[in-house]
Amino acid sequence: MSVANTSQHLQRLKQAQLVTAVREGQYIRYHLADPAVAQLWLQLRAVAEQQLAEVDRALDAYRTRRHEFEGITAVELQTRLANDEVILLDVRPVVEYEAAHIPGAISLPWTEVAQRQQDLPPDKTIVAYCRGPYCVYADEALADLAQAGWQVARLEEGVLEWREAGYALN
Repeated sequence: MSVANTSQHLQRLKQAQLVTAVREGQYIRYHLADPAVAQLWLQLRAVAEQQLAEVDRALDAYRTRRHEFEGITAVELQTRLANDEVILLDVRPVVEYEAAHIPGAISLPWTEVAQRQQDLPPDKTIVAYCRGPYCVYADEALADLAQAGWQVARLEEGVLEWREAGYALN
């Protein structure tokens, strides 16, 4: 989306009191107005996924690599992190990582994975996550890593889903 289009959408969400805005110098940072907005989004998404076959087809068209990678659950991830078996990468932009991230995650934006993959240990599975099941960043990062020989897996959940499931964030 263009910046102008995104701005218009955010203004509409602000008018509907679904988001709040805080000016930080020349930037405006938007936040969900209430945790109930996140719950609304997740419920709406779940209904759409359950009721509309088109959602799954659209996701396949958008995330063309989504079936290439092993999936890992939140519970399995926590166990494997505790056992030091995996490296967890948050492949979102740094500003999003700094706002909130899953405990144990390392910030490595997907645009930098190809250049910085040599910094990762070759003997551990690399698990990546991004903004949730509708985000392609993790797929792109994992494709680069898999092509270079790493064992990889994807956490479908993003920070929003993680928090809504009752898990802590950093």
